[in-house]
Amino acid sequence: MTEKTLYERLGGYDGITGFVNDLLPRLQSDPQLGRFWQNRGDDGIKREKQLLIDYLCSSAGGPIYYTGRNMKLSHEGMKINENDWSIFLEYAGVTMGTLNIPKQECDDVVAFVLSLKDDIVEA
Repeated sequence: MTEKTLYERLGGYDGITGFVNDLLPRLQSDPQLGRFWQNRGDDGIKREKQLLIDYLCSSAGGPIYYTGRNMKLSHEGMKINENDWSIFLEYAGVTMGTLNIPKQECDDVVAFVLSLKDDIVEA
């Protein structure tokens, strides 16, 4: 028997989309993190959301091909700092709790997200 991918364990495309649908409004409405979406048109925000879904699906072992930029290039110049990162992690944890994501999957998601920190946070 083959072990399921993280993509499968998170509920596939629908599960990951649900995660993004819960997380993004939290980030966008945060007094500190909301600055990253200010002055953005609805179409641009929808495009970013779809790219995030595709990226997460692809990275979790799903059959989705991600066509966007890498994380370092995507976040370059955004001036994301340690405090921003900590707030993001808190919201991601709240979202996983809200969606009742099992502990093992939460741990796997956190490990993956932490592996991206150096490409996202500017020193």
